[in-house]
Amino acid sequence: MERSAFETLEVYRLAEELADTVWQVVLEWQPIARDTVGKQLVRAADSIGANIAEGHGRGKGLDHKRFLRIARGSTNETKHWLRRAYRRSLLSESQVAKIRPMVDALSPKLNAYLKSIGRAEVTTSNRRQATGIQR
Repeated sequence: MERSAFETLEVYRLAEELADTVWQVVLEWQPIARDTVGKQLVRAADSIGANIAEGHGRGKGLDHKRFLRIARGSTNETKHWLRRAYRRSLLSESQVAKIRPMVDALSPKLNAYLKSIGRAEVTTSNRRQATGIQR
């Protein structure tokens, strides 16, 4: 299967790595933990990369930005569920040490990506104004 452009994005690859790591961790939990915290955590982590991919498919406009903001919200939700899992002793210290750097890196990378989309939009708009081309 040929790689899509979004798959080359560092922020997407990081989201994918986080989601896969979370999946592997949750698989080891007891059924009650898996069915409550685990399912929510997996869905939130999976949603980050899914929204980056969907936004990328929408082009460089407002829809793209909207999906990146949703991905940012899913990152915060993932942090919430990770905190719940830690407080409920579902995560070992080594698992936290592996997951925390990924989570901590995602928000700034998503923000930078969102800003880059905004800059590209402004540049295109300025070019249209300079050439007299209207939408």
